[in-house]
Amino acid sequence: MKLFFLLLLYIYAGSFCCVFSQTKGMENAFKITQKKVSRHDDKLCLSMDIDVSEMTLSSNHSLLCSLILEAGDSIQILPSIRFNGRSRHLLYRRATDDIFVEPNVYRRYNEKDQFIHYFVEVPFYGWMDNAELSVVFDECGCGWKELQKNKAKLFTINIPQSFVLSPVVLFSLPQMDDTKHRKLEGKAFLDFPVNEIKIYPDYRKNPEELAKIRRTIDEVRHNKYATITAIRIKGYASPEGSYKNNAYLAEYRAKALSAYVKELYDLEAVAMYVDFEPEDWKGLENALESGVLTDKEQLLAIVRADEPKDWDQREWKLKTLNGGKSYPYLLKEIYPALRHSDYEVDYTIRNLTLDEARVLAFTDPKQLSLGEFLRVAESFNDEPEKQAEVIRMAVLLYPAESVANLNAAVLAIREKDVAKAKRYLSRTDSSPEKALVEAAIAMQESDWKTAELYLKQAAQKPELQKAVEENRKQCELKQKTEL
Repeated sequence: MKLFFLLLLYIYAGSFCCVFSQTKGMENAFKITQKKVSRHDDKLCLSMDIDVSEMTLSSNHSLLCSLILEAGDSIQILPSIRFNGRSRHLLYRRATDDIFVEPNVYRRYNEKDQFIHYFVEVPFYGWMDNAELSVVFDECGCGWKELQKNKAKLFTINIPQSFVLSPVVLFSLPQMDDTKHRKLEGKAFLDFPVNEIKIYPDYRKNPEELAKIRRTIDEVRHNKYATITAIRIKGYASPEGSYKNNAYLAEYRAKALSAYVKELYDLEAVAMYVDFEPEDWKGLENALESGVLTDKEQLLAIVRADEPKDWDQREWKLKTLNGGKSYPYLLKEIYPALRHSDYEVDYTIRNLTLDEARVLAFTDPKQLSLGEFLRVAESFNDEPEKQAEVIRMAVLLYPAESVANLNAAVLAIREKDVAKAKRYLSRTDSSPEKALVEAAIAMQESDWKTAELYLKQAAQKPELQKAVEENRKQCELKQKTEL
């Protein structure tokens, strides 16, 4: 401890006998060779290399260089730099080894080239831009406030304006749409008296089942943009009873439903298709898979087996498995749902005008083709929120379409969501337009070489040339501001 106080006394000896002339011309021995000033978020970063090769210090002297940032009445004191002569530095090292280590302390080797690197990061305030960085040389320990007349200006702080990337990416339109084909489908579980094929509209649950079919057809009939092109009906029976009789019931019950529909509607220009499947074994398999029967694996093995080929024999094996333990459950809980008529209403939607499409995009978007969606989006160039909503709806309704995903990626780039853009791009086909988006992603990640590779690919399409050149300019400007 005694040594420490001796050091302090030694360092600051003569503090009351400051001679200003001792530091006259000292700025010539404190030269800035390289500097970089930047701003990162709320921090000012200053990095510089200092040449002190012309500085001469006697062995027992110390020089404190106080760095000061000033603009008007505002001031920021930066960490100082201390240079020691040989003897002073030895004493300093002996005193500080066990007590404290002061940063930016160097021994000066007279008559030798010597360079030091200085870096500091401080909170940024607006006044710092265009502020003066100065150094005050203190050989006597008077402090920088007493010695401000001995201040040497180093340079003016000029913070490079950060260039914000805004990559140019373009929405794409698909080829002109063909006719839009749509369909509505459902299942009707009509009740028939045993072995009958005639539909009784008021029998058991038939009123509500027939109403489902009418609602499906009416939904299309009342759509002013739609035209019914076909109605398809397929009848199914359950495995109960003989296969031959079930084939008869499935066929003619489906035909009965077709006749019922024709009687209700004028469908002369509509194709009617009737099909049937004698026994719905696939439906039985699905029901058993999701069921809780203790012997369901044995039941499934019978259903899935290739033998016996005769369906009646296979149904007999189900009936007699484990003494017929599960068969009553099949009859009551599963077989009724296997007796059904599937129906499908096929229709087309005419091409929409832009005004019609702009309305339907927000009220009934299923009416729009992908091309119509994208033309609507293009029409909302001056309303970005609506445009974004249309693009999102398009990819929601057309999730497998490359162009829909590409445009969703373009939207993600504009919203600076690179991760989302990458997910959408993974579902797109290769194209110059995709390369332009890939370049934008590389630009956001400061991968300039990759960005240029993709820009070259995009430039193969003349229509993208202007966007490519703009992105190249942005790459160049951004790299300059990062130097």
